[in-house]
Amino acid sequence: MVYAVIETGGKQYRVEPGQVIVVEKLPGEPGEALTFERLLMVRGEEGEAQVGSPYVGGAKVHGTILSQERGKKIVVFKYKPKSNYRRHQGHRQWQTRVRIDRIDLA
Repeated sequence: MVYAVIETGGKQYRVEPGQVIVVEKLPGEPGEALTFERLLMVRGEEGEAQVGSPYVGGAKVHGTILSQERGKKIVVFKYKPKSNYRRHQGHRQWQTRVRIDRIDLA
C-alpha cells in the first residue's frame, strides 16, 4: 500500500491514490492538475518508508482539483457582560476538494 504524508495550508494529510481530500484554498480551476512537493513521509509498495528532514527530496504527489467550495458556517459571537455588548457574525472558509491521482517516489 503506497501512501504519503503531505503538508499544505499549515496542516498535514495522509493520502493514498484515489483518495479525495478537502484542504485550505489552493489556486486553480476545477479539472486542473496539482502537484504537492512538500512530502514529509512516503511509503512504497515494498513497505520501505522514507522520512524527510524536513521534506523527502524528489518525491511528488499528483492530484486533480475537483471543486472550489465553501466550508460549514461557524458563528463568531462576542459578548461582554453587564454592558449590553453583543456582536454576532458568521464565517465560511474557502476550501479546495482534491482527488489524489498518483504518488511518485524519489
